[in-house]
Amino acid sequence: MKHTKRILLTTVALAAAAAGTLLAASVGNAAVPEAAPRLPVVKAPAALAVPDGNTLSGVFTGRGTQTYACTDGAWKLLEPAAVLTDRRDRPVALHSRGPVWVSTVDGSAVNASAVATSPKDGTIPELLLKATATRGTGVFGDVTYIQRLGTTGGVAPAGTCTGTDQVGVRYTATYAFYKAS
Repeated sequence: MKHTKRILLTTVALAAAAAGTLLAASVGNAAVPEAAPRLPVVKAPAALAVPDGNTLSGVFTGRGTQTYACTDGAWKLLEPAAVLTDRRDRPVALHSRGPVWVSTVDGSAVNASAVATSPKDGTIPELLLKATATRGTGVFGDVTYIQRLGTTGGVAPAGTCTGTDQVGVRYTATYAFYKAS
């Protein structure tokens, strides 16, 4: 009987200790709200400045390919294809012909067209794009402007081409998204 009572008391004590640890961890986590992620500072040429009344809502790194097609003997941009990642290098969106950006997290999307360009030697130009349509209420819902900055690579091959050849050229860029304030 003493042995059974000792086992029961030990079991109850262990259960109470475990419950206390779990409760403390839960209360501790609840007491410290997670801070909203701070967005990095975006530096853009004056020609690509976003109009007043818009606030930075997201900054992502894009890595992908600029695909060029041979058209009338010259390389012409066919489409971009890139994956956008967050600061922790987690995929958050796909970028493709349109141009369009689609969130892989919430399904929201934004289409845009270029309104200003800033050439850079040896790489594709930096761009300011204005949204032409949005879908959903997530990360890309209500986006008004997009900046493509810090570009590397992606330049069409030099020289002429023949036939219907296509070529992909790797590129990277930082994409900054804005919403109306």
